[in-house]
Formats: sequence, structure tokens, C-alpha cells
Amino acid sequence: MRHFLAPQIDLSHPVIGLHFFNPAPLMPLVEVVPGMVTAPGLVDQCMELVRGWGKVPVACKDTPGFIVNRVARPFYGESIRIYEEGIAGMASIDHAIKTVGGFRMGPFELMDLIGNDVNFAVTSSVWRAFFHDPRYTPSLTQQRQVESGRWGRKTGHGYYSYADGAPVQAPQVTEATAKAIVERVLAMLINEAADALFLQVASAADIDLAMTKGVNYPKGLLAWADELGTAHWLGVLEALQAEYGEDRYRPSPLLRRMARNGAKFRS
Repeated sequence: MRHFLAPQIDLSHPVIGLHFFNPAPLMPLVEVVPGMVTAPGLVDQCMELVRGWGKVPVACKDTPGFIVNRVARPFYGESIRIYEEGIAGMASIDHAIKTVGGFRMGPFELMDLIGNDVNFAVTSSVWRAFFHDPRYTPSLTQQRQVESGRWGRKTGHGYYSYADGAPVQAPQVTEATAKAIVERVLAMLINEAADALFLQVASAADIDLAMTKGVNYPKGLLAWADELGTAHWLGVLEALQAEYGEDRYRPSPLLRRMARNGAKFRS
């Protein structure tokens, strides 16, 4: 939007983006996004302004999805892919992500809360903006949800039914499968966070802060990567890429470098 707005109002230097998260009165994160010709010092001024509102600001580069909507894509996309492969059902994937991963909501629950129409539109927008990078490819499963009007809670039916008396799907997943689901999704999330750092979208501290304050992740992804070590997560991604032969699973160059050097993101 800023690319179109700034030239029209002839105020290029003062223009900057402030991206709030829904619901804005409750969610603390604000992404502060300067444009190419934003006046020097305006970022710092806006960071202080946002802090004065009692919010948590992070500074990031003007790239598709900024921090959160870029890094979070695999939380949804890889979970849908796991479902499509028949590894586990939706309720089982949600159960694994919450009980093993420690997330507040599972991906299918969260997509139903956000709205599948909105979530699919965001994924499609990021995919197009990154020139059809396979890491962000939208899901046919979610597209069919949108086309059929199953948008989630707001329409009474999404991945789950919200009608009165609707049966509750019970998770049916072994502990080993649950751990494998979380490891796969988390590896993809960590890879996205590493690549955002590699491409200087934001600092490591701001990437982790954005994911904990913007989408309530239990830990910052880069700090999480350090716990088992970058070599572990590189191994998970390389195994996925070897299995599927898809560029979707390509490890970030920074993750490869960190693993080779035995380095940590948040040392």
C-alpha cells in the first residue's frame, strides 16, 4: 500500500507503515515498516510512539508478509500438507501441535478462527509477491474450503463444524506420530525465521519477539532452534527435501552456515 500511497500524496519521506494485529486493542505487536524513501529517524520515532501506546514494536523491512505473515506460513501450509498425505487427521494435528509443541491453538482451529477466506488470501498474496516461490504455495484443500463457503467460525463450518450439537472430532494419534508432526512443522517455521534473518527482514531479536507477541508462539523460533541445535533442524529439512524432491523444503543458506559452524542464533 505504501508504494501506491506515498507517490500519490507526495509525502514520501514521512510515510511509514504500522501493521497492527487483530484484534488491535488486545494484540500487543506492531510491525514498523519503513519504505525505500522513508526519512531517517522516523523508524525510531515510531517505535517510541508505539511503546507509548503500550504496544510492542518491531522494525522490519518492507517485504511480503513483513515478519509474522511471512514466517508463519508453514504453520498452516505444512499442517495441511500433513493432513493431505493422510499422516493424521485435522484434530490429531491440532492435538499434536498443542500438547507436544506447546502452541495455544492448533493450525486448523486457528485457520477457522481467522477465517479460511482471510488465511487463504494472505497465503496467496505472499506466494504471488514472492513470484510463486514453492515454500508459500497455497493449498488446494484450503481453496476448496473457501469456494464451498466453509470459512470457519464466522460461517458456522470450516475444518470443524460449529453448529449446536456438532460432534467433536477426537484426536487419534500415537506419541511418535505427534512428535514427528511437530518436528516437521517446527522445522519449516525455523527455516522461514532463519531465511528472514538471512535476508535482513529484521533482527533475530525482533523476529522472535514478533512471533511470540504477534501470534502467541510459545517460544521465539530462533531461540527454539538453538535448543536442539541448527544441525538438527538442517538434518530434518534435508531429509524432507530428499524424500519429496521439492524446493519447498530447501534449507536457508543461513541455517546451513550456522550448522556448519556450530553457531547459535541467539547466543
